[in-house]
Amino acid sequence: MTNSTTTSTTSTAAVSAAAPLADARVLGLAHYAARGVLERVLARHGATFQQQIALRAAVTADAPQTADDLVTQVRGSLKADPADIRATLDELLAQQLLVVDGAHLRATDAGRELLAVIGAETAPITARVWGGIPAEDLAAAGRVLALVTQRADAELAALDA
Repeated sequence: MTNSTTTSTTSTAAVSAAAPLADARVLGLAHYAARGVLERVLARHGATFQQQIALRAAVTADAPQTADDLVTQVRGSLKADPADIRATLDELLAQQLLVVDGAHLRATDAGRELLAVIGAETAPITARVWGGIPAEDLAAAGRVLALVTQRADAELAALDA
């Protein structure tokens, strides 16, 4: 066993023994801790979290996306203001990470490369953060988080109605 595996296993056991019940605060702390890691990697490349989400939406889409399509996808993920998302798309266009192709926006080679580099830099961090967590714990957390997301999306829709 390597030192990082031992540390990961020990840390997992220590957290499990004294784990708080999941609630909005615990979820938020986990989200912001993980997001903080990603944002530090993104900052080294002059990118923001919202830019990365929008660029990923363009890169991973099954079909070419219009600006409205990307705004809808990013808003679904981040619950951000559409005007802010459009400003983010404009930033990605100005940085030549996206390009206009008729009615669509598509990622450039530079945009795809940026996501690949970010992915390569975050992969070992992700492995350390998630490593050693039992599959059944990940499955339970996934079920709970999916339900929380579904309920929160419904509440948000009701607030916006």
